[in-house]
Amino acid sequence: MRKNLLKYIYKAKAGHTGGSLSCVDTLNVLYNRVLNVDPNNFKNPDRDRYIQSKGHCVEALFVTLADRGFFPESDLETLCKYQSHYIGHPTKKVNGVEQNTGALGHGLPICVGEAIAAKLDNKTHRVYTLIGDGELPEGSNWEAFLSAAHYKLDNLYAILDYNKQQITGNNSDVMNTASVAEKLKAFGWAVKEVDGHNLEALEEALNNGPLEKGKPNFIIAHTIKGKGVSYMEGNTKWHHGVPTPEQYELALSELTEAQALI
Repeated sequence: MRKNLLKYIYKAKAGHTGGSLSCVDTLNVLYNRVLNVDPNNFKNPDRDRYIQSKGHCVEALFVTLADRGFFPESDLETLCKYQSHYIGHPTKKVNGVEQNTGALGHGLPICVGEAIAAKLDNKTHRVYTLIGDGELPEGSNWEAFLSAAHYKLDNLYAILDYNKQQITGNNSDVMNTASVAEKLKAFGWAVKEVDGHNLEALEEALNNGPLEKGKPNFIIAHTIKGKGVSYMEGNTKWHHGVPTPEQYELALSELTEAQALI
């Protein structure tokens, strides 16, 4: 998946590379091990919902949806091209996408509404969202945190892709949200911290809930921006960036070498 998302970013000459590499493991686990959703049941009202609040890292979502068969992978050859549905943020014109997102701080509030609706209808499906730590300070998120706890939405899972960086630098320098776990516990959420690149740890955290009966679930996935590519890891320059031909070949070489060790 890392190789694929880099391929399409390289071809499109646009993309949020670092964040897509940090969150792709979470998406892999969600769609292959956790979510009750696939191309055949996507219109079923009892399906699980996933909404990517961190919409700018859409390349990770697109390659995951293609891998699961929501659309042919060849569609991604049109990424960021004129009149393509495969643009720089999720849009419902793409099969498998629940909601248009990208304006930061919107995904979680939508999921709170989805989770409330499920409770009112006595449904058992779950609602998941992925939040970027750069969008965490948005006020709409904190209203949603309050609401989710108030309505006891233990069918809601908010996952924080906690790579601790954003477009202009480290979170600690731009807008310090530490300590996230203590804040969310104070807001009435059940919190679990995991290695966001450990597939087994992610699966255990996301698939065995709720963490506490009557509390919404907050999963802090500790990740590395640019994970898997040495010159991108932890480098805010790669929040948005397209590798040169030489950088692209080096990235593929590193990822192929890592793949051989699995």
